[in-house]
Amino acid sequence: MPDYTLLRKRLNAISALPEANLLTGNKIGLEKESLRVDVAGGIAQTPHPEALGAALTNPYITTDYSEALSEFITPPLNQISDALAFLQNTQKFVYKNLQNELLWATSMPCVVAGESSIPLARYGSSNAATMKTVYRRGLGHRYGRVMQLIAGVHFNFSLEESFWSVLQEVEADQQTQQDFINERYFDLIRNSQRMGWLVPYLFGASPAVCKSFLLGGSTSLAEFDESTYYEPYATSLRMGDIGYQNNKENESGIKACYKNINSYIASLDWAINTPYEGYEKYGFLKEGKYQQLNTNILQIENEYYSTIRPKQILQGNEKPTIALARRGVKYVELRSLDVNAYDPLGVNESQLHFLEAFLLFCLLHESPIIEISQRKEVDHNEMLTAHQGRKPGLILFRNGRQQTLKSWALEIMEEMAGVCELLDANDPTKPYTASLNKQTERVLHSDMTPSARMLDDMRQDKESFHRFAERMSREHFHYYKNVNLSTEQEMFYQAEAVSSQRKQEEIEASDKMSFEEYLADYFAQSL
Repeated sequence: MPDYTLLRKRLNAISALPEANLLTGNKIGLEKESLRVDVAGGIAQTPHPEALGAALTNPYITTDYSEALSEFITPPLNQISDALAFLQNTQKFVYKNLQNELLWATSMPCVVAGESSIPLARYGSSNAATMKTVYRRGLGHRYGRVMQLIAGVHFNFSLEESFWSVLQEVEADQQTQQDFINERYFDLIRNSQRMGWLVPYLFGASPAVCKSFLLGGSTSLAEFDESTYYEPYATSLRMGDIGYQNNKENESGIKACYKNINSYIASLDWAINTPYEGYEKYGFLKEGKYQQLNTNILQIENEYYSTIRPKQILQGNEKPTIALARRGVKYVELRSLDVNAYDPLGVNESQLHFLEAFLLFCLLHESPIIEISQRKEVDHNEMLTAHQGRKPGLILFRNGRQQTLKSWALEIMEEMAGVCELLDANDPTKPYTASLNKQTERVLHSDMTPSARMLDDMRQDKESFHRFAERMSREHFHYYKNVNLSTEQEMFYQAEAVSSQRKQEEIEASDKMSFEEYLADYFAQSL
């Protein structure tokens, strides 16, 4: 049985402080990916709409892997409701500028007509733009373009300096504040990895996939109907072994180390600078066209797949590891959240209240180093929950012992109650406790989870995955038809679009070196 003494001690100490609003400064940010599809339900072949601005420089509306894979980003905000309102307004503005296209409602993509039907994202003619496109071309070679179409929601979370100052004082810690912050964020990350299987169980919404996704390849998935594969107890195939994983990286024995920030930086730097024979076959420069940024285990840090990342705001063309080394962890990015097909925004308030409480629980709970054997347990539990999470009596591994998913989840929920009470202290509606109670019901009754609901709806309506996702996409389209932007909001997005186009032009005009020189300078960065 784990020891929750430290968690309870910290909660009691924080609760007793006169700073009643200590946690109201938490910052929440969202990044939501949505695939643009045409009226026939295929991947949109049109370019990123010009009215949305330049994908390279617009901070709120951009693209991910493909020109058709839109990404909507909110700034960090103090209120969950504000982040959701910003996300809704952004998607409304996007819909106003789409013609005969929909935003796909699920994480798993629509019908895929082969790899050649997936256009790489384009960002202009600058060196920075070329680097982004070449990186994506490399991902396509390494993992296949289809894998890169899987959409998700990223939950960005940080705590204010006032919280860190108080916690460091409570702990009587003598480090510099940034060193203390780095340690606590890595505590959060390790605990999130240990218990992160809970996120796909509760919020996974990808238990099925269109057969076209596998491009005719073999699979262990069961057949739902003539055009759909699924697993009966799956929660999130997106997080399973058909999703984007660094399998070649695993074969090479490379794994990011989360012992501390220096170990994490060193492990990623090693992978970025270590050649991998399996990628050399794609080449680096063929007939004047760059195929990938390098032939190493990782092209850049972002290629490393992880459910949660430590992040720092980049300055200029700074490498992420350099930014972390210089200024430490600014926030964490939780990446294991499926797009919620039942919500027009792709995510809802109750989910976000739970995730904020969960990450704070992970931060305050004791978090020893994850040993090699435990790392295998973490990976096993995540994969098993993705594919069989709702299976009655499912067994997970925990420090060398077996425990049912249900009993472990209920234990976590019980210990999260104190965190939720702390977050609810100044709100009579108690949204965090209400969300905790709702998620506890999903643990007790797996048929209440989004993944179970999706399969039930498909069975009842005799729908394939594609038909279900298309129906939900059209429902969301009609939802946004009834959302109104104020004149001020409309002008805000229009101004950002114009500003982003101007910034892209300035970047292109300022390029004074070849792409070869630019790439060499980027990888030569050091402290």
